[in-house]
Amino acid sequence: MEAVTIDDLPRCDWAGTDPTYVAYHDIEWGVPMRDARSLFELLCLEGAQAGLAWITILRKRDGYRAAFDGFDPARMAAYDDADRARLLADAGIVRNRAKVDAFIGNARAYLGIEDFSALLWSYVDGTPLVNRWRTMAEIPAETETSLAMSRDLRARGFRFVGPTICYAFMQSAGLVNDHVVSCFRHPG
Repeated sequence: MEAVTIDDLPRCDWAGTDPTYVAYHDIEWGVPMRDARSLFELLCLEGAQAGLAWITILRKRDGYRAAFDGFDPARMAAYDDADRARLLADAGIVRNRAKVDAFIGNARAYLGIEDFSALLWSYVDGTPLVNRWRTMAEIPAETETSLAMSRDLRARGFRFVGPTICYAFMQSAGLVNDHVVSCFRHPG
C-alpha cells in the first residue's frame, strides 16, 4: 500500500500549489475563530484584500502585524497623522490611504462594541454553518447573512466591510465552512 503524503490530499481548487496558500487552506481557512482581537485582525485583512488577490495580503500579513502594533485596537484607534504617514510609507503593507484610514476607523468602531466575537458569531447563532458544496462554482460570493453583517458593521462605523468581504471573512474565520465536500478539510 502506498503512503499518502500531504501533497496527495484532496483540497478545494483555490488552494492550488502555492505553499503559502496550501498552508493557509490546510491550517487556517474555515477553522472557527473566537478570539475577538484575532477576528478584528482578520476582518481588517479581508478589507485590505479588496481589489487584490488574497495571496498578496497573506504574504504581507507579518508586515501588517508589525505596522499596526499587532492589531491592538486601542493603540490603532489613537493613531494620528504621523502614524498615517508612517503607514503609507511602509512597504510591508499595501499602501492605500483609504484602507489605512479604514483600519484606524475600524479600531475605533471595535472599541465601541462590548463583545466583538459574540456580535460576529450571533449571525450564525454561535455555530458554524457547514455547507455541502460539490464545486467551487456553487459557492456564493455573498449571502443574506453576510449582507446583514455588512449593514450592521457599517452602521457601527466599520469600513471595507461590504457583503462580499464579510462573506470571505465568514469563510476564513470559520463562521461558515465552505470547503467542498471532496476536500479533506470538509467535516463530512
